Amino acid sequence: MDIDDILASVDHADVSNPESTALDHQLLTRFWVAERSVPELLPWPARLMDRMMERVRQQIETIEDLAAASSDPTSTTASSSSQNATLTLSILQTDLSRTQYLLRSLLRQRLSKITKHSMHYLLSTSSSAPIPSPASGSTEAKLQQPEDSVPIPPEPLPRTCALSPSEATFLYTHQQLLARHFGASFLSSFPAQLRRLDDNAGGTSMVQGPDKREVVFVRCVAEEVSVLAPPEQGVSEEEILGGTMRMGDVWVVRWEGVKHAWERGDVEVL
Repeated sequence: MDIDDILASVDHADVSNPESTALDHQLLTRFWVAERSVPELLPWPARLMDRMMERVRQQIETIEDLAAASSDPTSTTASSSSQNATLTLSILQTDLSRTQYLLRSLLRQRLSKITKHSMHYLLSTSSSAPIPSPASGSTEAKLQQPEDSVPIPPEPLPRTCALSPSEATFLYTHQQLLARHFGASFLSSFPAQLRRLDDNAGGTSMVQGPDKREVVFVRCVAEEVSVLAPPEQGVSEEEILGGTMRMGDVWVVRWEGVKHAWERGDVEVL
């Protein structure tokens, strides 16, 4: 019996279906690599994370049961069976540590991106456009506080939102505390119309998002993939930029040029 057989023997799911342990570990590892490489927050893989967390819970229970059985002084288990149980326990603990490392590293990377561009992601969860800054001297301007400019995430979150519900709650609370700190520290001395954290007066927005023009290493896993230039000012449609990738090609390209290809599963981020 090898390590894969031992892991499969304690897995409650059918290893032949798409939700098998080996496939989910592969998907989690690929998503972790992509999250660490791309500049923006990737869509939260809700179903994958639910399955992984359920497996972690079941594996912890299995480890606790095996540890309790192996330490039972009244057990009459044979010596060879006891050694097999100890080996199984060691392998399960190692596999659990691997999974927990991936989950912790993934969540830390996402939290780093969320807190770095907090207002950008909060505004992206709101279906409405940013509220314009009130005119100077108006009643709304006199009552304006920095925390008033922090949008409340809608419930439920829109399908296009990259945040999970827990991340959205954390992000709103974090930005509220940050806005109050800024207000108490220095924004309270500013004119009321300049206290907003999403001020866009003069056509210049204070909210900075991730730089989608950063480069990433990608491998083409489809027959061919075109590297696209997204629409910009003066250009209404996407344009093909830099040629076409073929199956197995590894390129260094801007993230904005292959983002949609990654979403379709045509490229893999390295």
